[in-house]
Amino acid sequence: MNYTVLAYYIYLPVAVAMTVWVARTLHRNGRIFLVQAFHGQEAMADAVNHLLVVGFYLVNLGFILMALRYGGKPTDAQATIEFLSTKLGIVMLVLGAMHFFNMFNFDKMRRKGQRPVTDPAIAPAGVPLPPPLPKLYR
Repeated sequence: MNYTVLAYYIYLPVAVAMTVWVARTLHRNGRIFLVQAFHGQEAMADAVNHLLVVGFYLVNLGFILMALRYGGKPTDAQATIEFLSTKLGIVMLVLGAMHFFNMFNFDKMRRKGQRPVTDPAIAPAGVPLPPPLPKLYR
């Protein structure tokens, strides 16, 4: 077996395992933000959370597979270790960037969910509306 194939046998499972771990962490811990953003509507929060995880998997697994083609191919044990560290390091940077992107979006949704709703036609049940503005400002 040549060094490139050996590196791929190591790279793919490790990169996929890291992706699964980050996705599960985001799914489990991001739910709290989404439930708050959707005013306690757990079904809506869970649906959005699931869609975010699917998108996360698609982007990251697509990147992992496309990255196989790029970079020099290892010819000895030292080059194989360097090849793996570079490939896995890039995967970790992409996972970290995606993690912060998701956290930014979770926070944005949470902040939007905390804003008072002014139109009673779209106010969720149980959410108090702010007092109406004086006629002066209408």
